[in-house]
Amino acid sequence: MIDRRRTDLAEAFAGVGDGARVMIGGFGEAGRPNMLIKALLDSGIRDIDLISNNAGDGETGLAALFYAGRVRKLTCSFPRGAMRDLAMELVTSGRMELEVMPQGTLAERIRAGGCGIPAFFTPTSFGTLIAEGKETRMFDGRGHVLETAITAEIALVKAHRADRYGNLTFENLARNFNPLMAAAATRTIAEADEIVELGGLDPHDVHSPGIFTNDLYQTRPVPEDRWHDWKKSA
Repeated sequence: MIDRRRTDLAEAFAGVGDGARVMIGGFGEAGRPNMLIKALLDSGIRDIDLISNNAGDGETGLAALFYAGRVRKLTCSFPRGAMRDLAMELVTSGRMELEVMPQGTLAERIRAGGCGIPAFFTPTSFGTLIAEGKETRMFDGRGHVLETAITAEIALVKAHRADRYGNLTFENLARNFNPLMAAAATRTIAEADEIVELGGLDPHDVHSPGIFTNDLYQTRPVPEDRWHDWKKSA
């Protein structure tokens, strides 16, 4: 019987070592798997090679990984708000590497990774600093840049509803990078607000099929004070 439901968060990152490449879904805080991020912090894993749309905000959720000094490299479209200053401090001090790119390019590189497409050409960023050192080619008189696919060992995603097979439905804006990352990782760990019985999801509403989900947890809110169990070292 296929059942991807799990209960022990302490086992979520068992066998995952320092330096792991981790994708974390979310657009701002929409669709951010905060319970799994807290479990990642609790695991003690360091030197994370992180792929995310941005760097979070405040001091909880995704931002907590940076304040705890756990991220070795960040690949994103932009670090925003207060996290922009922290990211620049980490980069200029040599404690973190930063790779930025247009948001659409990031999404397409992740989608390509999930589809088994090794690389693609895009006109976005042609003639800019982002294109430096990359292969370029002209198509129909327009310059294009070769971008490679992005994959990861682990993807953390946040669903609204799921069934025990791991079929996932995302709510509104939370359907952003989550389905792309679920397909592009070797192992996908999902948290869901509600886990329903088989047949409880309309097949037309399944945004990420269960074949991409490895572990499924019921969402439990993380109290504000629980975010500060880690030592602030950034």
